[in-house]
Amino acid sequence: MTRSYDPPQRHLDLPDDASAACRARDATYRFLHGADDQEHPVLPASADAAALIVTELVTNAVRHTDGPCSLDLALHEGLLDIDVTDTSPAAPVTRPPHLNGSGGWGLILVRRIAREFSIMPTATGGKRVHVCVAVAVAV
Repeated sequence: MTRSYDPPQRHLDLPDDASAACRARDATYRFLHGADDQEHPVLPASADAAALIVTELVTNAVRHTDGPCSLDLALHEGLLDIDVTDTSPAAPVTRPPHLNGSGGWGLILVRRIAREFSIMPTATGGKRVHVCVAVAVAV
C-alpha cells in the first residue's frame, strides 16, 4: 500500500504591528528547516531568499493596510508557496527605487526572485499576494 504524502504547510495569523515581519521571517526559517528532507534539501541561500520575500510582503501588508494579515507556507517538490493575506483590496505598487537606500526595492526583488507572483481578491474584501520560489535542488 502506498502512503499518500501531505506536503508540509504552516499558517500564521500576524498582528498589525512592527513585530509581524520578524515573526513571519522566524516562522519561515523554522518551517523550512523543519520540513527539510533528503529528497528535496532546502538550500541555505534559498531559505534566506524566501525569508526576504516573506519579510517584504508582510512589511507591506502592515505598512499599507488597516488590519492584521496572515502568512501561509506550503512546501512541495522543492518549491515554497508563500501567501500573505491582508485586509486591503489595493494591489501593492512597485515604486521607483530610491538610490539613497530609503525604499522602493522590495517588490522589485520579490518579482526578480519569484518563479510566480500573483494577487487575488479575497471573499472578505482584502487580497492574497502569492509568490512561489524554488528552495531546493531537484535530485
